[in-house]
Amino acid sequence: QVQLVESGGGLVQAGGSLRLACAASGRTVSTYTMGWFRQAPGKEREFVAHIRWSGGSTNYAESVKGRFTISRDNAKNTVYLQMNSLKPEDTALYYCSASPFSMAVTATRYIYWGQGTQVTVSS
Repeated sequence: QVQLVESGGGLVQAGGSLRLACAASGRTVSTYTMGWFRQAPGKEREFVAHIRWSGGSTNYAESVKGRFTISRDNAKNTVYLQMNSLKPEDTALYYCSASPFSMAVTATRYIYWGQGTQVTVSS
């Protein structure tokens, strides 16, 4: 069982930055993939980025490539999402999640979820 807690959301102006953190507790598996998803009102939950605990392989949604960076601190069991050049379209509830599968980009493959942290980007 893995517990995930997100933090770092808030209200920022377009062009600004936020850094989200996801602290994982409980037994973690080194081969797990940690992912960030987001969901805006009226829209489906959308894949943002993921990273492997082991090795650090990453993947990003096309909409955030070049602007967002996912990273992890294995010693702290924490995953980060650095969000730069934020746009109003990035406004959403951001969820941290964990998958036992590598390179998972679909929400159905993630079995642990945080409570979400709200990111609002004003224009």
